[in-house]
Amino acid sequence: MNLIISLLSGFITALIGITPPGLLNMTAAKVNLKEGKRNAFWFVFGAVIIIFFQAYLAILFARVINIRPDIVILLREIGFAIFGALTVYFLWIAKKPKIKKAKIVKSSKKTRFFLGMLLSALNFFPIPYYVFVSITLSSYNIFSFNESSILTFVIGSVLGSTLVFYFYITFFQKIEDKADYLLRNMNTIIGSITGAVSIITLFNIIRYYLS
Repeated sequence: MNLIISLLSGFITALIGITPPGLLNMTAAKVNLKEGKRNAFWFVFGAVIIIFFQAYLAILFARVINIRPDIVILLREIGFAIFGALTVYFLWIAKKPKIKKAKIVKSSKKTRFFLGMLLSALNFFPIPYYVFVSITLSSYNIFSFNESSILTFVIGSVLGSTLVFYFYITFFQKIEDKADYLLRNMNTIIGSITGAVSIITLFNIIRYYLS
C-alpha cells in the first residue's frame, strides 16, 4: 500500500510540476508538428532519463536533510522568502511574455534524443521542486525515505512526466490556442502557484514554532 501511495505521489507531483507550458513540453509538441511523433518521442525519451536522475538525486538529498529538523525549518524559511519574492515579482513586476514561434530544423532521432537530455539537464527546477515536495509529504507521513519508496516515487514521477509529454505531443494542435493563452498569462499563473506555496510554507513554519 505504501508503495502505491509513493507511486501516486510521484505521478501527481510530476503532473503538477510539468503540466504548465514550458520549454520541454512545448519543444516536444513543436518537434511533433515539424518532424512527426517518432522524433518527438525520442526527444521525450532523452528528457525523462534526465528527469529520473534529477528526481532521484533530489530525494536522496531531501532524505539527508530530513533527519535534521533545524535544517528542514531553515529550508522552509528560505523557501518562504524565495517563493514570496517570486510571487511579488511575477504578479506585479514581471512583464507579460511575448510568444515567439519556435523554428525547428529537421534532424535525426539521435539528435532529438540528445536535445531532450540537454534541455532537461539545463532545467534545474525539478531538483528543488522534488526536494521541497518530498520533505513536505514526509512531514505529513504520506511518504517515507526508504529505498523502495524513493525508487517507486521516482518511477511515478517519470510516468507522470511521460504522460504530460504524450498529451502535449498528441493534442497540442487542439490546445494550441489555449497554450498561447497560458503563455501570455504565465506570470499570473506562476505567481498564483508560488503564492499558494508561500502560504502553505508559512503555515508549516508557524505550526513548527507553536508545537
